[in-house]
Amino acid sequence: MKDGAKNSILLKRELGLFTITLLVVGLLVGSGVFKKIIPMAQTGLGEFSILMAWAVAGIISLFGAFSVGGLASLTDESGGTYEYFRLSFGNFIAFLSGWSDFIIIGTGASAAMAFLFAQTVNAIVPLPNPLQSWENISIAGFIFPFANSGIKIIGIAAIVLFTGVNSLGTRKSGIINNIITLTKISGILLIIILGLIYTNPAVTATKEVDSLINPQDGLPYLSAFLTAMLAALWAYEGWVFAANISGEIRNPKRNVPLALAFGIMITMALYILINFVYMHIIPLDTLRAVGENEIGAVLIAEKLLGNYGSILLLILIGICVMGALNSNIISLPRKYFRMAQEGYFFKKAGNVHPRYRTPVNALLYSMFWSCLLLISGSFDMLSDMVIFTGFVFYALLCIALIKLKRNGTIKTKVTGYPFAPYVFLVFSAALTINTIMVMPKQSLLGMLLILSGIPFYYFFKKRESGENKN
Repeated sequence: MKDGAKNSILLKRELGLFTITLLVVGLLVGSGVFKKIIPMAQTGLGEFSILMAWAVAGIISLFGAFSVGGLASLTDESGGTYEYFRLSFGNFIAFLSGWSDFIIIGTGASAAMAFLFAQTVNAIVPLPNPLQSWENISIAGFIFPFANSGIKIIGIAAIVLFTGVNSLGTRKSGIINNIITLTKISGILLIIILGLIYTNPAVTATKEVDSLINPQDGLPYLSAFLTAMLAALWAYEGWVFAANISGEIRNPKRNVPLALAFGIMITMALYILINFVYMHIIPLDTLRAVGENEIGAVLIAEKLLGNYGSILLLILIGICVMGALNSNIISLPRKYFRMAQEGYFFKKAGNVHPRYRTPVNALLYSMFWSCLLLISGSFDMLSDMVIFTGFVFYALLCIALIKLKRNGTIKTKVTGYPFAPYVFLVFSAALTINTIMVMPKQSLLGMLLILSGIPFYYFFKKRESGENKN
């Protein structure tokens, strides 16, 4: 920590294992659990293979959590992966990881979730479109800031509201997150219980033809399975952000690894059970015929609860997305806060509020950029780049763990080592290479956004060197 930060107000360690575990679940359980059954069914896989895709994606995420949990033994400071990279590779790689979270990975995910939350509200209660007359005004021909203005206004309001609430104290933030996460877990469990006792003879009659592609088909099956697994991985994305809040966790070197593992295992159980219920209620051939933009879970809710089912399900989706957004807003700014403490971000982001003991300015920086991304509206492109850039740094995290275990810096036992980090490293590298081949434009733009941090890095470094001389 820089000398100037030593005399600053410190964050309060108020969060325990239960709250951090629910934060991990809150980060993961958003819209993916309700939407991914349709594209997974359309791969042509059968029920067992689809459930295996959810399980394998969860296990791979768990291996990643074991690797990050091993790195958590390095420090009890806030900042998560920024701090792990700083201690493993130095300031440059650490800064690029934090910059990527700020410029696209974290704030882009928050913008997309806020937009989806507002879309859900609009599906329940149609929103006005006050700037409709300006919706054709564009920037560079592809950014339409005034399109869907009613939805964007509600999305921005959600980001601002949760930022304000999370500025009032870490303990309050944790309590609110616990309430929202427990509510959405309860809603999902209700669907699972109702689904398990539901009887549908039509589904039983089609069991023999539910699979269009089988393991004996070789490469076509492997391709379909990987496609389904990538869809599942989107629903598991975000668990690593929980490590950002280490500076406000009691005994973080113990609780961060446990929370990551417990949170992913709880989420994996929910995902497998609810997808089993989906296919128990509606035959796979029916799910395959549904449009790609439809929400498969709405069809299931209508079967279970009649005409009101879709409304209740939309409310549950809104709660889940709202919870994921809140979890993002809690965790992400702690990374920028730590970067500022080290001198590699905007100075004011390193301040702690004297009364509430929260990184208020870091929260405001994150809020401002998330709102700008939301206004841009380029969410399909953002989501593609989030996955690509995220797995670039996941691969580097595994390399960091392997390096520090080999040179003896990390002496404690790491769950799953060496198998877990090597498997996760191979998978991350394969996914990154495949994304470059399949989506070269999005990958190039993602890399450019990462590299856009280089001039900022040297600006902050020069400023820090000048201040140290003085």
